[in-house]
Amino acid sequence: MLESLLAFGGLVLLRDSVEWEGRGLLKALVKKSALSGEQVHVLGCEVSEEEFREGFESVVNSRLIYHDLFKDPLNWSKTGKAYPEGPLGALRAMCRTDSGCVTIAVDSLSWLLLHLPCTELCQTLHVLSSGNSCSGVRPPLRVLGLLHEELHGPGPLGALSSLAQTEMTIDGKMGQASVYILYRRPQQRPVYQSQRFSILPDFSLDLQEGPVGSQQQPSAHIPLVDPTTHLTFNLHLSKKEREAKNNLTLPFQFSSEKQQALLRSGPGQSASRIFYEPDVYDDLDQEDPDDDLDI
Repeated sequence: MLESLLAFGGLVLLRDSVEWEGRGLLKALVKKSALSGEQVHVLGCEVSEEEFREGFESVVNSRLIYHDLFKDPLNWSKTGKAYPEGPLGALRAMCRTDSGCVTIAVDSLSWLLLHLPCTELCQTLHVLSSGNSCSGVRPPLRVLGLLHEELHGPGPLGALSSLAQTEMTIDGKMGQASVYILYRRPQQRPVYQSQRFSILPDFSLDLQEGPVGSQQQPSAHIPLVDPTTHLTFNLHLSKKEREAKNNLTLPFQFSSEKQQALLRSGPGQSASRIFYEPDVYDDLDQEDPDDDLDI
């Protein structure tokens, strides 16, 4: 459920599309984290600080620490306000915070993927969402990352998906927004949930009644690949094939009748005997059977 989404740390991936934008849900989760007493860092890349803070209450805005990469990401204006190590330097600085409960909102991961190598971004996100950092051991941070999945290929999407503890895919029908949630927990099976929701003007979540529940199989929105689709052999037998298999006698299997027929001599057959005449080189000395080896 969306209520328990912020109870865990790690990377939370918000996947939106052209039809269903995800910044509203991102701001709703940011508000929920701020009202729960957490410190919230926002790495703003796609919209201005004023636009992102618009609609929040004063108590929420007071808990937001905004890192602005929208106005001058490369420090072209030479104001000295840009981050010397770039966006990744700003992210690494957040992992050295002294606060216990911290949420980092990245708006958006798509902007970072278009300007930075995917491997460096994934390594930085791994450090943020894990419990270890260069400054020592600290509680795991919660990273909310907005991702426009239509802008990227399967490689970057798969890399970010493998890092995420929670994936939220926004979709909907008939004007009603829905979110499909995939939970990954250590040593547990993935759990899929779906929830209909709407976002109020103050960025509060209004959860709707609908098909919600813990599923062991993904919803229809998440495609599955059948591993038996392109096999050159059949894994199942029909009824006739199973009967023919059961009635087949293998060559190395002897029935009791066949064994008796082979052991019993037929009419007109006499007992067989072997006649052996020793050769001149045969060794007949039982005390030294190896004397013919000439050792």
